[in-house]
Amino acid sequence: MKILSVIIIFGICILSISCNFSTIESKSSANLITVPKLLDRNEKLFYGKEWENTQNEYVEARENLKLENINPENYLRLASIFSNEARITGEHGHYYPAALMVLDKALESNPNEDILFRAMTMKASVLLSQHEFQQALDLGKAALKLNPYNAHIYGVLVDAYVELGDYNMAVSMTDKMINIRPDLRSYARVSYLREIHGDIKGSKEAMQLAVDAGYPPHEQTAWTRLTLGELHHTYGNLEAAKLEYKKILNTRKDYPFAIAALANINIQEGDLENAETLLEEAIEIIPEVGFYEQLAHLYKSTNRKNEFDTIVSEIFLMLEDDVIHGHNMNMEYASFYLDLLEKPNKALDYALLEYSKRPENIDINRLLAKIYFAKSDLKNAEKHSKAAAKTGSLHPDLIDIKAALLAIK
Repeated sequence: MKILSVIIIFGICILSISCNFSTIESKSSANLITVPKLLDRNEKLFYGKEWENTQNEYVEARENLKLENINPENYLRLASIFSNEARITGEHGHYYPAALMVLDKALESNPNEDILFRAMTMKASVLLSQHEFQQALDLGKAALKLNPYNAHIYGVLVDAYVELGDYNMAVSMTDKMINIRPDLRSYARVSYLREIHGDIKGSKEAMQLAVDAGYPPHEQTAWTRLTLGELHHTYGNLEAAKLEYKKILNTRKDYPFAIAALANINIQEGDLENAETLLEEAIEIIPEVGFYEQLAHLYKSTNRKNEFDTIVSEIFLMLEDDVIHGHNMNMEYASFYLDLLEKPNKALDYALLEYSKRPENIDINRLLAKIYFAKSDLKNAEKHSKAAAKTGSLHPDLIDIKAALLAIK
């Protein structure tokens, strides 16, 4: 089975993670410098000269460290490469710790104020990716004191405030960000906040502005168009969603997230055979746990118990690996236990862990409402559905929960 071979390779990578770091000796001092390795990409992720350029940039930064390890600029270059590769390849367990390692090296190097600001901002971004939102906020606020005129730091603060449920501050930071630099990143955040507050039309308009501001072949533009497609999909316009996903594949062939998104639409339309083919294709490109979960749902819906049990075991391994490498996966575990395994008690354990960290977040409250409803605890389901609705969110899951609660009354 194709998937099993992928997970075996993935497991080998976990066991041999120590081999993914190399030690070089600086020519300007007696220090030995540890530099995380650049992992090979799947050939479908080469994207013309992009992979070649990334390799050249990596080698140049690494070799510069041999010559001038006192210059922390090279650590920042490596951190940027690692963060991009994490998104492109799905190898989060290697690349996010790698980025944190080199950023800490930069911070320990007695850098000037500009390097210090950039290293702190980049580290906060990585912490966001690992779902350590309070740490990211604290570091972002410290970086802001060094430079209040940089759009990137406001983007970090927007994301942290959103995840922690402080939506007023998120709006304030977005206003500052877009006033400094109205670009793909700032328009995307405007879109997300509009969606949170129930302005779906305005959210789509802002995300379209974000797409239009990007360069089509770039990964961040593909990700932004994917998000636009997901907005259409979430709120019921499947044809518009399909169009966006296909546009991605026209400019960035084999983009796995677009392939999996099309599979999700196929599932919704009842074309399970094509959906399975697309999901297997996406999984061959990158080991993204969400793709495995989509396929598990397909196996479950078609009563393929052996294949379902096999892929569930693989998903557990992948989630565990993310946790081992510093990724907070409470929400992922909670959704996995609730939606796929139908174990609301176990889902509740993980959801409450996350709720204790950020009780104001509407996504967590919406998930808790679903869990409590599954447990027939209608009092708590109503409590959390109200908390999830405080911003005026029109998320379909929330609408369904509120309708189900109203029907019972």
